[in-house]
Amino acid sequence: MADDRPLMLPLRTSALLLDIDGTLLDLAPSPSEVRVPPGLANSLSRLLEQTDGALALVSGRSLSDIDRIFAPMLFPAVGGHGAEMRISSQSEAVAAQAPPMNEDLIRRFAAIAGLHAGILVENKGYSLALHYRKAPDAERSIYDAVSAIRADLPNAPIEVLPGKLVCEIKHSGFTKATGVTELMVHEPFKGRRPVFIGDDVTDETVFAIMPDLKGLAFSVGRRAKGVDGHFQAPSDVRAWLSRLLDDEQAVAE
Repeated sequence: MADDRPLMLPLRTSALLLDIDGTLLDLAPSPSEVRVPPGLANSLSRLLEQTDGALALVSGRSLSDIDRIFAPMLFPAVGGHGAEMRISSQSEAVAAQAPPMNEDLIRRFAAIAGLHAGILVENKGYSLALHYRKAPDAERSIYDAVSAIRADLPNAPIEVLPGKLVCEIKHSGFTKATGVTELMVHEPFKGRRPVFIGDDVTDETVFAIMPDLKGLAFSVGRRAKGVDGHFQAPSDVRAWLSRLLDDEQAVAE
């Protein structure tokens, strides 16, 4: 557990922004195999109430996938690396002016999975992820193939996001940071101090904007550049969230 985590947080004036995979949930061999530990959904629901709705999940996953994982609970969320968001549990999901990836591009990048039986393709609509947790030796081949496609299509509006045993290709023009920036102009997030926790390279865009938003950033598993502190593992993040509720209860009493 990190010794530089915040001990207490004024929930009534804070906005909790939480990555999912590798932050709230332990990583699994494939995205479909992640599991929500007992008690986590309840803790998030209570924190949502204590922050008056200013809690959001911030993920590369689509909103529909986020909802599947946490069913039957619905949470405010920024999905698809900022491509879509839901400002409250009751509101409709809205696209953040982000076009889905071109179908031809999806087919070309998905074909890279043919390099190794252990490469898993995840089509997220706004992006395509090539997971190689079951084929770690294929990393170089995957990135070489992605580079070859990009060289063949130099004007294609795409970005490559390296992650933990995953290579993700998405449409350029939006990031988790653009999604969080948009989220923070809406009630109940507006005017609050954002506290973002993430673990991967894709979360670094949000780490970078926290000073501009007068917020705090915490990384998981490693101390990323520019963060205010870090947690050793998702289990430490979950334990800290539970303590936030205990602290809030103690203050109330």
